[in-house]
Amino acid sequence: MNIRGRNKITAEFNMSSMTDIVFLLLIFFMVAITTMTTTNALDLVLPNSDGKSDAVETVAVSVDKQSNYFIDQDEFLPETLEEGLKAKLGEQEEPNIVLHVAKGVPVEDAVFVMDIAYRNNYKIVLAVEPK
Repeated sequence: MNIRGRNKITAEFNMSSMTDIVFLLLIFFMVAITTMTTTNALDLVLPNSDGKSDAVETVAVSVDKQSNYFIDQDEFLPETLEEGLKAKLGEQEEPNIVLHVAKGVPVEDAVFVMDIAYRNNYKIVLAVEPK
């Protein structure tokens, strides 16, 4: 008596196509992660340029080569710079500062102004010369 049936069904699964998909996903995520983490840019708030100009009031803070600080055209000592900015920006809803730093000025002078802006929740943009 033959108990086995005539149909032979095998319970095997071919894994070759599955391994191809896994390796392709692995390569994709490796490339995606390396391009996302290696940036050589500073984390600055930069203005958007979509062809229209916004009517935003800004205050210009300038630092010259002799480390003199200016708010608009008025010169301030480093000790009085924060009070001067508070006086100029105190009434604005969204205070904005445009930081102009001369070429060759130590980075500590620019960071000093950025630190004042951070403590007082001012938005700051670093002005650059177009190429």
